[in-house]
Amino acid sequence: MPTNTWNRHHILSLADFTTTEYDTVLQTAASFQEVLSRRTKKVPTLQGQVVANLFFESSTRTRSSFELAAKRLSADTLNFAAATSSMTKGETILDTAKTYLAMGTDIMVVRHREAGVPNAIAAEMDRLGVKVSVLNAGDGQHEHPSQALLDLFTITTLIDPASPRLELLKGKKIAIIGDILHSRVARSNIWSLIASGAEVHLAAPPTLLPKLFAEYILEEAGDKSILPSHSPNQQLFIHWQLEPALQNADFVMTLRLQKERMTAHLLPSLREYHQLFGITRAKLQLCKPNVKVLHPGPVNRGVEISSDLMDDPEFSLIQSQVTSGVAVRMALLYLIGSGKV
Repeated sequence: MPTNTWNRHHILSLADFTTTEYDTVLQTAASFQEVLSRRTKKVPTLQGQVVANLFFESSTRTRSSFELAAKRLSADTLNFAAATSSMTKGETILDTAKTYLAMGTDIMVVRHREAGVPNAIAAEMDRLGVKVSVLNAGDGQHEHPSQALLDLFTITTLIDPASPRLELLKGKKIAIIGDILHSRVARSNIWSLIASGAEVHLAAPPTLLPKLFAEYILEEAGDKSILPSHSPNQQLFIHWQLEPALQNADFVMTLRLQKERMTAHLLPSLREYHQLFGITRAKLQLCKPNVKVLHPGPVNRGVEISSDLMDDPEFSLIQSQVTSGVAVRMALLYLIGSGKV
């Protein structure tokens, strides 16, 4: 598996990922996908290492996927739950991380409802001079790198199962629909898709997709090397109606309405949202004939996507995303864990 091109100690954001790093993740995940298809699905790659899942925010798919990925790599796992931890007695986040460090943790997988917490823990580990790697499993409205990478893997393996790589998406039209304002998944996907050369169309009601969002994203990018040599404005488009985003789209990513992060009444009703922005079979007729639909989950059936479409394997890649998640997270743990022992 290709590790000689990997020098990243933490995985906190995709904003500065290089093409080589994306391809390394995809190729490594493809190798582990093959491992997962065997009768014996375990490899000794991280034997003797400890992976701590520090989930300060509830999760089903991401947490279970990381735990299974670590076990498939033969690592020992520690699982943290905020509700039953010493944080209820006043312990700080950094003190919690140091407690797991003292137990011999090698990799910390961190999820938190506030942006920047994984970065803060990584900075503290670096300050202490330890070799602990931190992997961002979703922080506030910032980023969710592993979800975007598994989305990328799901799509590229569909196009070329034998050799998934970033360049396969060059020129493809990909629509991202839904609560983009509050979505860390959308932000990470924007980075990876722009890096691939895809044409990215964002669509949502104005309250969930302000015009300033595109400017914010591009300002945050600055002149980082992941952006193509031409203007990123030629790749990133914003729509307040669904139809132009879906027109001739190759892939449609629909996002969950994150009501728990909404601090104001941003939508008249869920019924109206589904009528205007919910993905249905009829609306997919605007897309290319072989269009595929993705959703990071959990799904509000009948809101972001119709229930029948979600369960239709002809169009839906949702279950494939869950399956891809284990291989991709194995790849990430392997890449940052190699050489620790």
